[in-house]
Amino acid sequence: MRQRVVSVFGGHAPAPGSADYEMARELGRRLAEAGFIVMSGGYGGTMEAVSRGAREAGGLAIGVTVDLFDRWGLKANPYLDVEIKFPTLFQRLHYLVTAGDAMVALPGGIGTLSEMAMAWSLLQTRELAPRPFLLIGARWRRLLEAYHDPLYIREEDLGLLQVVGSVEEAVLRLQAMMAEGTPVGSGPRG
Repeated sequence: MRQRVVSVFGGHAPAPGSADYEMARELGRRLAEAGFIVMSGGYGGTMEAVSRGAREAGGLAIGVTVDLFDRWGLKANPYLDVEIKFPTLFQRLHYLVTAGDAMVALPGGIGTLSEMAMAWSLLQTRELAPRPFLLIGARWRRLLEAYHDPLYIREEDLGLLQVVGSVEEAVLRLQAMMAEGTPVGSGPRG
């Protein structure tokens, strides 16, 4: 059986030693220990941390980078086993969102929010096959509460996401969902 890939969305700002960096590092370590391949945006911050954690645990880390950021002077983080580079930001975003068997979102900025929103929309419209999508932390819960309005976002659409409070809970839930082959959400979309 092939190893499953988990796409991890997260921000570039957290520095080593910060709470969000260390949370991402723990996530990478736990995912690798559970037998998952970790895929991230490939740069610094939580993307570096999740890659670092995976590598430190003997796992595989994939980074999905973009030519645009090279022109800005950004470099892929040193913990990647594989770098996949795209010419445009849209192609990078599409790959990050669609290539994983599951997705996990950490705290982040506009890029992370873009990844989360695109993934959620593709799941909601069934353009993306059902798969686990976990959001770690109270920030995501607050964001979803702010947007929850039955006129615009139905309960079944909220059910496509699972907000969890910790890395440990995320990995345990992800393992259980993947082992059961549990599809996320049901019913018509649109």
